[in-house]
Amino acid sequence: MVFKVKIQPSGHEFDVETDETVLDAALRQSIDLPYGCRGGACGSCLGMLLSGQVRYEEEPIALTDELRQTGKALFCMAIPETDLVIGADELEELADIQIKNLRCRVEQKVRMNHDVIALKLKLAGDERLQYHAGQYIEFILEDGKRRAFSIANAPHKDELIELHIRHVDGGVFTDFLFDEMPDKSLLRIEGPLGSFYLRENSERPILMVGGGTGFGPIKAMVEHAMYVGLKQPVHIFMGVRALRDLYMKEMVEDWFKENSNIKFVPVLSQSMKEDNWQGETGYVHEAVGRMYEDLSGFDIYLCGPPPMINSAVELFIAKGADRNHMYSDAFEYSADARKALEGK
Repeated sequence: MVFKVKIQPSGHEFDVETDETVLDAALRQSIDLPYGCRGGACGSCLGMLLSGQVRYEEEPIALTDELRQTGKALFCMAIPETDLVIGADELEELADIQIKNLRCRVEQKVRMNHDVIALKLKLAGDERLQYHAGQYIEFILEDGKRRAFSIANAPHKDELIELHIRHVDGGVFTDFLFDEMPDKSLLRIEGPLGSFYLRENSERPILMVGGGTGFGPIKAMVEHAMYVGLKQPVHIFMGVRALRDLYMKEMVEDWFKENSNIKFVPVLSQSMKEDNWQGETGYVHEAVGRMYEDLSGFDIYLCGPPPMINSAVELFIAKGADRNHMYSDAFEYSADARKALEGK
């Protein structure tokens, strides 16, 4: 059975096949709806269900009862049961970005700290990947499974694709990357993906909140902001466990020297005695809340694990943030990595 979906306010229509999600069908037909994790965790694909019925094979983390009661749906997981009319903004900035399936070679694997590497990829045939700062790529594994990682370098520095990857013990793919992958390995990727990218046409002050390797896409967006000459304030909050989890500190310090509009606040949730830490502590979103009473005027970018993003969204909306100016990318672990973490 095929269902019809009509988008308001654009009036565009597209078909959805049986058991296909609204987002998958839209992307298949070159209609660019907002999305991030594609797993119901980040809330980027949230929109209005104006008419019709949908179902979810699994309950999306980011779809609260309150959102559901106000007619909201998460289109990355919503499967139509009838024809639909939905309210969603289409992203004109993505119209000229082509998603490609490409071969690549590992050029460098650089240790950033005790459990993070920067993986630098060279595309086959000297090809370049056109993307927006903040988007991600997916590795396509031999068994057809996929692993998503955000691009950590700005589009104007595209000779290599840089990814920041944290090692999760027991995570099959990260075990391979850290311990087994030979130099110059050949891999296959698809991208760019996602609607988490810098809205460079906005003049609103920017608030960026990252957790762990969520620093990667934030780095790409800051590099791009500096490159295109954005002048509005950019305040970056980075949440990690302990001082040893911070990386690229010297590069961040260079940002301050060259750009008076950029501020950076690291926040440690589990600082160690030897850290002798005098800065912000606790959860990173709570540190933002302590510094800002009114978030109504900001463009807000959130990147990290789903619990961080969900807690931040709830707190920031309570402080006046506009959901239409909040953009997020949730780093969801693969099934094997989640099992490894839960077993600890």
